Amino acid sequence: MLDIALPKGRLGDRVYGMLKQAGYECPAIEQPDRRLIFENPETSVRYFWVKPSDVTIYVERGAADIGIAGKDILLENRPELYELLDLKTGICRMAVAGPKDFVEPKERTLRVATKFPYIAGNFYAARSRDVELIKLNGSIELAPILGLSDVIVDIVETGKTLKENGLTVLETVCPISARLVANPSSFRFKAEEINTLVRKLAEQLEQD
Repeated sequence: MLDIALPKGRLGDRVYGMLKQAGYECPAIEQPDRRLIFENPETSVRYFWVKPSDVTIYVERGAADIGIAGKDILLENRPELYELLDLKTGICRMAVAGPKDFVEPKERTLRVATKFPYIAGNFYAARSRDVELIKLNGSIELAPILGLSDVIVDIVETGKTLKENGLTVLETVCPISARLVANPSSFRFKAEEINTLVRKLAEQLEQD
């Protein structure tokens, strides 16, 4: 049986729809209750819902064989996993954003607020730009408005939140989408089952 960690929320719902279409349905997961674990012996799958940022932890530590995680989490946390497939959903981008009239101060260290210090640090290091990274966990748009930072590095989907707070995207850091990942040990011992699932999903993506 394959243990699959799904991220709670809209992304998890979309990915489960893809897995169902690929032949890995589990009727119990579609019932309106508060259970977190669902299995279907007929299709040899067991699903469980976890917080999106925790998917890689469950997979890396072997509690799940495979899971679905955003590329942002993979880049930031660098878990020891196999990235098997870009699911081409949950598409957005990591971007630098700031006030519309922002002019970068070349004469001093740039202050950057972000939930993703590793990604942001690498981005500016590649440009040999000195930055002060300010780690925040929420309401990151407030940082440049209140003068805590010059810019922010964050995930942008529609840009609506930025616009409503007088900010705009200044440049793109990297594209982001949902990825299918596997535990290295599980991939070794359940290679046939996992490769079959990957093939079916890949075929589905080619048809879409």
